[in-house]
Amino acid sequence: MAVHDVIIVGSGPAGWTAAVYTARAGMEPIVLAGTLEAGGALMNTTEVENYPGFPDAVLGPDLMDKMQKQAEHFGAEVRYEDAIRFELDGPVKKIHTDSEVYEAHTVILALGSAYKKLGLAREAELSGKGVSYCATCDGFFFKNREIVVVGGGDTAVTEALFLARFGSTVHVVHRRDELRASKIMADRLLANEKVVMHWNKEVVDTHGDAALESVILRDTVTGEESELPAAGLFVAIGHEPRTAVLDGALELEDGGYIKVAEPTTATSIPGVFAAGDVVDHVYRQAITAAGTGARAAMDSERYLIDHKAELDAAK
Repeated sequence: MAVHDVIIVGSGPAGWTAAVYTARAGMEPIVLAGTLEAGGALMNTTEVENYPGFPDAVLGPDLMDKMQKQAEHFGAEVRYEDAIRFELDGPVKKIHTDSEVYEAHTVILALGSAYKKLGLAREAELSGKGVSYCATCDGFFFKNREIVVVGGGDTAVTEALFLARFGSTVHVVHRRDELRASKIMADRLLANEKVVMHWNKEVVDTHGDAALESVILRDTVTGEESELPAAGLFVAIGHEPRTAVLDGALELEDGGYIKVAEPTTATSIPGVFAAGDVVDHVYRQAITAAGTGARAAMDSERYLIDHKAELDAAK
């Protein structure tokens, strides 16, 4: 079995960028792009207007397709398989899929993260049709419209303040009677004239056929339900990094994000690097993920150079 220079697990902006850089460096990367979720979160995004180089915007799937083709142009080999088990200790790392065991001297983990969902009956159906998980991505499309934001932490407050630039009114729905966000952020939100707070409320249902038209709120104290007209529902209750599959193979931070030795992308195991949303609980943008993918690729290349004798002996 061939021992590859690098295997990249994941195929969002971080994974494809890492593939471009490692392929151009002659490392002949293998990309385990996944089966159902190849391309990452941007595959479910419509127009991306804030990625450099696309003045007329670009559809999320089209952007991922361009990145993949660029990586393949330079020699990256893409496999539509899911990594299900990792053996990362030692000079030769092993990654198991349902059909094969891949071996490599370095591994770049670009596993991404998933938005926490509300669990509504039609949440997935209305995603991209009024339901969103990213104000920076989609806020522009709700100019002068009624918007609902669900959450009470710093993320929800940041999203609501951003959306207040566009929406006619931003309704913030929170299950409790006070925000969990930092005081300075909470004060900014409460002082914004376009924000209406809905304390002790939760979203339990949606209305609308082709697109979202309203949400149903339930009072967490009395159980009373009410309908709130809205064109946009932004869910800001957190993210879940896709690290469960690692099953303890790497050191993680609080919240499940992979711990890296900043400013590098090196993880707790030599030769293993991590990039994208799986290490980022702050920015979570396509451009920042791509940047860490480039860093991981360069870190991986440097590792191969610095450990050449050791790795040659392990072949």
